[in-house]
Amino acid sequence: MQQSNKLSTRLKNAFKKIKLPKASKKRLQTDAPKKQPKPVPKGFKIVERYPLYEPFAHVAIVQNPKTGECKYILDELQLDLLEQNIYNRVLDILLAEIESPKKEIMDPRRFFATEARQIVDKYRISLGWLPDVSWYKILYHAERDLVGFGRIDPLMRDPNIEDISCDGINKPAYVWHRKFESIETNLVFQEDAELDNMVVKLVHMAGKHVSSAFPIVDASLPGKHRLAVCYRREITPFGTAFTIRKFREDPYSIIDLITLGTFSEEMAAYFWLCLENRASIMVLGGTAAGKTTALNALACLIKPGSKIITIEETAELNLSHENWISLIARRSYGLGENQTGEVTLFDLVKTSMRHRPDVLCVGEIRGSEAYVLFQAMATGHGGMSTMHAEDIDSAVKRLTQKPMNIAPAYIPLLNIALSVQRVHLKIEGESKAFRRVIDINEVANYEDYRRVFKWQPAKDNYSAAFDDSVLLPYIGERTGQTKADLQKEIEQRKNVLRWMREQNIRSYKDVAAIIAEYYARPTEFYGKISVGEIETIATSRQS
Repeated sequence: MQQSNKLSTRLKNAFKKIKLPKASKKRLQTDAPKKQPKPVPKGFKIVERYPLYEPFAHVAIVQNPKTGECKYILDELQLDLLEQNIYNRVLDILLAEIESPKKEIMDPRRFFATEARQIVDKYRISLGWLPDVSWYKILYHAERDLVGFGRIDPLMRDPNIEDISCDGINKPAYVWHRKFESIETNLVFQEDAELDNMVVKLVHMAGKHVSSAFPIVDASLPGKHRLAVCYRREITPFGTAFTIRKFREDPYSIIDLITLGTFSEEMAAYFWLCLENRASIMVLGGTAAGKTTALNALACLIKPGSKIITIEETAELNLSHENWISLIARRSYGLGENQTGEVTLFDLVKTSMRHRPDVLCVGEIRGSEAYVLFQAMATGHGGMSTMHAEDIDSAVKRLTQKPMNIAPAYIPLLNIALSVQRVHLKIEGESKAFRRVIDINEVANYEDYRRVFKWQPAKDNYSAAFDDSVLLPYIGERTGQTKADLQKEIEQRKNVLRWMREQNIRSYKDVAAIIAEYYARPTEFYGKISVGEIETIATSRQS
């Protein structure tokens, strides 16, 4: 009995915020588990094991000793034949008995757990005798399939996974693991209907529609996870394919990225000073290089009270500022050339000018919206954005060609371009992936770029060259400070960032609060840090 109470508590406490999807009985029953996942392959050794959702789902990372290849083995409690039959009947009862809520549910999993438990207790005797463990398994699978993400729900619970992708039926799903990178899983969809129905459910959870007429979908799942879908065999011969880029519930702060080595303390202090003076910044990099993460972390350094407008195709940025407007593009409702109801990034950037933003932040520029962004920067608005490009040379070439068509004379309006890449470094004899800012360039003029920071791969550190900076003298002219004064200020802010690392102040909200405090009274705040008077404040802030 004590064990049952523990299981019940764990079941209720694990629920997340997900909107209740509309789904048919047929689809839900198709999503039910059909086959026991394959055990650990023979000859493989277990490298790492950890729970995903106690006691129902665990994962084992295994490695082939001969090839060094790793696999992601999902170990999930499955239903036996008797439990499966009762599970199907329970689904019918739950769909018939659960009443639609009159107002939006903030925590659908918790709502479902409460309602489902009461309904199951009501029909438990008539459904047939089963031990308590079996009922907990049935409730877990019902919650997973009704308000969760179906068969991929355990993967969505894994904080170590960044991406989940499926290339079609009879193909193993792949995940991008923070430690082991891209690895194969033992999760395989064996029927078109099973995969199609799960993807339709995911798209509906995102509030979008997918069909043979509209086979491509790019949407945000509850929790801001990014979903990309190619539906059925309209555009891919292997069946429905999908990729989910997971969104961290606790976004990386600038302190996290310093700890990970993506930024240095001096580099972050430099950006802090530049953003205070409305410098425009563009983050460059390839796919999954960490552009959006870097942009989100840098935005925490913007002065509190500044009006920020973010513009994205799918919501990924998460800022701590109160005066923040988030704008999301909308696809067309029409077919063919009839673009009824479409709201593009260009429309949003143009509209945002009427809101008088201090900083305009575009998630990614790739088309005509770049022209309006540069026009905004020309009128004195601060601008931040990301772009797919390896370095500043290729970025400027993209900007000056179609469809962006930025005139070379406008390029100097972009003050700073930083390039982020995923690199491999040898740690204790093993090659591991890391994200690093390769270099930071200031734009003096068209085709005249001044490198102020460069990553040194051999030592994995950064070298600074402030003597080549054109932005610091410009800031000094506007603020009446000398270059030496600005470098002293950068050093002071560098020490504030180091102090936050030492005090383990890493949550993006706590970091934003410290930065706001420094903006309000820099001399007094820095003085307290220097003599250690503020350590007790940091401890109380964490508790």
